[in-house]
Amino acid sequence: MHRYFIIYKPYQVLSQFTSEEGKHTLKTFFTVPADVYAVGRLDYDSEGILILTNDTSLNNRLLNPSFAHEREYWVQVDGDIHDKAIQQLQSGVTITINGSKYRTLPCKATRFAHTPPVPERNPPIRYRKEIPTSWVKLILTEGKNRQVRKMTAQTGFPTLRLIRYRIGGITLDGLLPGEMREMNKNDIYTRLFG
Repeated sequence: MHRYFIIYKPYQVLSQFTSEEGKHTLKTFFTVPADVYAVGRLDYDSEGILILTNDTSLNNRLLNPSFAHEREYWVQVDGDIHDKAIQQLQSGVTITINGSKYRTLPCKATRFAHTPPVPERNPPIRYRKEIPTSWVKLILTEGKNRQVRKMTAQTGFPTLRLIRYRIGGITLDGLLPGEMREMNKNDIYTRLFG
C-alpha cells in the first residue's frame, strides 16, 4: 500500500534516513515505514516542505524536469534587496552547476513587504546591526543543486535562510519544523498535479 507524508524538514537535518558523520537525519524526527523515502531533497542548511512516500511513480513525476511543477521558496537575504535584483531573478541569472555555466529559467520573484509568518529558527540566523535583511518569494519550476542560494548570491544578496514553503498545491501551512502530516493518494495527486 502506498503511503504519503508531508513533513517540515528542520534546519541542519539531512534529507535522508541514514546517518552521515553524526549529522541529524529525518530518522531523528520522523517515524515512517521502512520502504518510505524522501522525494527529492532539501540541503542540510535549508528547511521546509518535503514529501515522503513509497510511491515510485510519484517520485518520477516530481523529479522529472519535463513536468516542471512549481516550488515556492521563502528566502531571507542579506541586505535590503532592490527592484533590479528582483528583475534579475525573474528573468534568470547565470550560475555554475557542476562546473558549467547555467542560465536559470525565468521565475516569479517578489519581495515580501513584511517578514512572512515563519517559525523561529534554532539556531537563529546571524544578525549584523549595520546590514538589514529582507525576504523574497521565489517560485521556480526547476531544482538544480543549491540553485536558490546561487541565484540570490549572483544578484548580490546572499541567502541567510531558505524555506521551501510549497510544492505544487501542497504547503507548509499547519506544520512546524519536525512535524508531519499523512495524506491519501487522491488528495496528494490532486494538490500536486491538478
